[in-house]
Amino acid sequence: MFGISFSELLLVGLVALLVLGPERLPGAARTAGLWVGRLKRSFNAIKQEVEREIGADEIRRQLHNEHILSLEQEARKIFTPTQQEPTPVEHVGEQTIQTPAAAVPPAAAPIAEPAPVVAAMPVEPVAPAAAPTTPAPTDTTLPPRAP
Repeated sequence: MFGISFSELLLVGLVALLVLGPERLPGAARTAGLWVGRLKRSFNAIKQEVEREIGADEIRRQLHNEHILSLEQEARKIFTPTQQEPTPVEHVGEQTIQTPAAAVPPAAAPIAEPAPVVAAMPVEPVAPAAAPTTPAPTDTTLPPRAP
């Protein structure tokens, strides 16, 4: 990872053994291992957060582009001339009659069931609410004002 070879690692271990002694070396190695693990976890968490943010930015950019494309398509629909729908043709005997599109009845839609009738209770008229009034300056129900 840092380019440390086995011989360099062995040299660091021997110097640590001489400086710390055999009693404190296992505790120091355990503490060093814990710190290295914490550093790795924090670096991985930062890396994942950055990747998540980059992904979120990419998704935001795609959504923005899709929104712009949809607006562009709507603008094209508005500004391009639309073709009129052909009028339906009816044959009555030997005559051909063109019916305007607005006069053509819509296709038969299913008939909706009527809503159930609910008995209404008589409603009494409600008087409008009184306008709020400001209290008199000598009103004793209010706490005193600060000067």
